[in-house]
Amino acid sequence: MVVNRRTGWIVAAGFAGLLAAAPARAAEPPQKVAAGEYKTKELLLLMDVDRNGKVSRDEFMKFMAAEFDVLDTNHDGELDVAELTGVRVRRSGPPSNHK
Repeated sequence: MVVNRRTGWIVAAGFAGLLAAAPARAAEPPQKVAAGEYKTKELLLLMDVDRNGKVSRDEFMKFMAAEFDVLDTNHDGELDVAELTGVRVRRSGPPSNHK
């Protein structure tokens, strides 16, 4: 299975949302829940460096720090809307000349 780091970060954000909305999941269609669970498993595989089937706090924090560095394209130590939305634009296809 190949998952790039940007996909992992986006999945991480989705994972956090999935946990926050756990009680509401019962109302979700089964296929949406299954898709979320699959993405969560992909994310866990990316973060589980020692391959013990669990993600430690250290593994999680190192993964998120690396993701932050990838997203912080202007290297100012902060993420802004342009950097976060730019990831989605870049992932959807080749860069465009539109601003």
